[in-house]
Amino acid sequence: MNFNFVNLFFILYFMGLMSLCFNRFHLLMLLLSLEFIVLVLYMLIIFYLNLYEKELFFSMMFLSFSVCEGVLGLSILISMVRMNGNDYFQVLNFL
Repeated sequence: MNFNFVNLFFILYFMGLMSLCFNRFHLLMLLLSLEFIVLVLYMLIIFYLNLYEKELFFSMMFLSFSVCEGVLGLSILISMVRMNGNDYFQVLNFL
């Protein structure tokens, strides 16, 4: 039974990676894909910590770091929309 949950988490993780690869033109879609991957990893951490009856303190640390990552991504999105008017990666000049 536990093996089926692990397979489900890995399938969800790879679906998030595939959506990250296919939706690479808009920054908002990239951020949503990254948040989906972080959510799957959080569920996997909770599952393993509950399976081995460990403390859930590490999951709170992971959740706080993932919130900081989301806030940084949204701030980049807001500054990009204010400067360029959209969230396409094609309008950016990386040189």
